[in-house]
Amino acid sequence: MSKVISMHDAIRDLVHDGDTIAIEGFTHLICFAAAHEIIRQRKNDLTLCRLTPDIIYDQMIAAGVCKKLVFSYAGNPGVGSLQAFRRAVEKNEPRALELEEYSHFGMVARYLAGAARLPFYPLHSYTGSDLPKANPQIREIGSPYADEKIYVVPPLNPDVAILHAQRADENGNAQIWGLTGVQKEAAFASERVIVVVEELVDERVIRADPNRTIIPGLIVNAVVVEPYGAHPSYVQGMYDRDNAFYVEWDTISREASTLNAWLDEWVHGLSGRADYVEKMRARFESLHPGNAFAEPINYGEYK
Repeated sequence: MSKVISMHDAIRDLVHDGDTIAIEGFTHLICFAAAHEIIRQRKNDLTLCRLTPDIIYDQMIAAGVCKKLVFSYAGNPGVGSLQAFRRAVEKNEPRALELEEYSHFGMVARYLAGAARLPFYPLHSYTGSDLPKANPQIREIGSPYADEKIYVVPPLNPDVAILHAQRADENGNAQIWGLTGVQKEAAFASERVIVVVEELVDERVIRADPNRTIIPGLIVNAVVVEPYGAHPSYVQGMYDRDNAFYVEWDTISREASTLNAWLDEWVHGLSGRADYVEKMRARFESLHPGNAFAEPINYGEYK
């Protein structure tokens, strides 16, 4: 049976108030379309997890859907601070925000432990760091094999992972090329998985190039087809990163009033991503990438 459903239905059925949500993608394949639908449906009391909670989570924090952030670096990449994030931390606006901070590799390790259903994951990189003082979840243990201490982090098992990809078939077998980030690890660590894709393809296309299948359909609950769903981030081979938008966001988000006006116009005021794409269409013309084809691979007989 096909797993293809609308974004509205995927968020309605699979994202619940109080859930722990991971919308991943490392600069690449960040599913803003899903974030906007979560805001539009006014989900509440979410714990948001992400290696780099950039402006996607700034928007969600401003909309008041988030009660806790589990993260590594937080900022507007190449620009500066996240203004809604700062207001939540410094002024409890629009609500108080609980923080649980790790390094990038600390978050990767948590997903790895979650995906493997391990009780913890060891890493050396917190030696000499102040993060263990700020985060009691980072703990020091003795090695069972040597006379040394090592830090460990707990597994991360989100209720829902929402992951963007270039393409998938109707069964949820999703293919990614370019930066993969922790899409695979987050998918395997989570209880429910929503894959959002630029295009739906026949199973024969997936089977013809199996090494690009990062997320297997057997762990996917829903497939959503949402062209331009990752804007203003980028999708390798389909559209470039909208760098100007990240710069503009700093001005938009400086004041709660202008940010809320933006949410009213671009999220609450639209019925879904198709409206957003139509409203933004002229801008997308400048984001078309050039061609950079990979060499063909023969999966058949070697000669």
